[in-house]
Amino acid sequence: MDIAEGAVREFCGEAGIPHAYTDLERMLEERRPDLVAVCTPPTLHREQAVAALRAGAWVWCEKPPVPTLADFDAVEAAEGTDGGPYAAIVFQHRFGSGARHVRRLIDERAMGRPLVAHCQTTWYRDADYYAVPWRGRWATEGGGPAMGHGIHQMDLLLDLLGPWTEVRAMAGRLVHDVETEDVSTALVRFANGALATVVNSVLSPDEVSRIRVDCERATVELTHLYGHSNDNWRITPAPDVPEADVAAWRDFGADVPSSHLAQLRDLVASMRAGERPRSSGADGRTSLELITALYKSAFTDTTVHAGEIGPGDPYYTALHGGAPGWAPAGPEAAAPEAPTEARAEARA
Repeated sequence: MDIAEGAVREFCGEAGIPHAYTDLERMLEERRPDLVAVCTPPTLHREQAVAALRAGAWVWCEKPPVPTLADFDAVEAAEGTDGGPYAAIVFQHRFGSGARHVRRLIDERAMGRPLVAHCQTTWYRDADYYAVPWRGRWATEGGGPAMGHGIHQMDLLLDLLGPWTEVRAMAGRLVHDVETEDVSTALVRFANGALATVVNSVLSPDEVSRIRVDCERATVELTHLYGHSNDNWRITPAPDVPEADVAAWRDFGADVPSSHLAQLRDLVASMRAGERPRSSGADGRTSLELITALYKSAFTDTTVHAGEIGPGDPYYTALHGGAPGWAPAGPEAAAPEAPTEARAEARA
């Protein structure tokens, strides 16, 4: 389904798909799909995801999931209560053999307690990139590099280390003429005691995506750009670690690269089992909550704690929170109240 009839007919013709639609509601009613992949701009995700869920379809939504926590809670409120349908977010970097292996090592404390972590998404986008009218605007892109670029690495960091408890952040608009930030930095404390630095940038000519976790007995590091395989991970043991332990840590098994396919296989397995999939519900919300807290911390010069942002907080309904110098001029300057269904279903 696409609102551009020529585009959807061309795509369906190339892929051998017998039905082409330009109306979502009609497609949902006539085809009754099991799964809907939402690949539209972020501001449309809430409405389209809710429509699909109410039609009985599971949802797989591209990132950023939705522009605000209020929107996320409204989507979750439309999910089924027992066995689905559920809405999952495309967070493909946490899927594949490398992330699975390292997550198990950290969960089992094989390398000791995680102590220090670094998470960076330092990319480069020039003026031509932001010449596209919808980019760099809160209403249409949903946020700057923290929301639109770094969300994947931050989600993977959270998947590896578990719940975060507090964040202290800064954001800047150093180069580009945009509403959002073009760089941000943050300090994050995790429930397990680990401390992390996070950097999200579109000002960095030497582009890299990187996660590093220093544990008591080893450092594990992932360095890549837009996707990773086993070879992108490196484990460096402390000097006194036995070789047998190191060999076991470095045995990642068969290489399954991070990819949409790897996540889709996991999602379909959850659908068949009638179980909530990974990167949905509370598991999918945690990254958006961290990003929201990052913005609130940066724009208010305060430390923000997990669970703090809910109905009544301006950052619950707008990532800029109405902050002077960051909120857009005009009608968007004041963050709207959360929609009724979102307020009713929001977490306390």
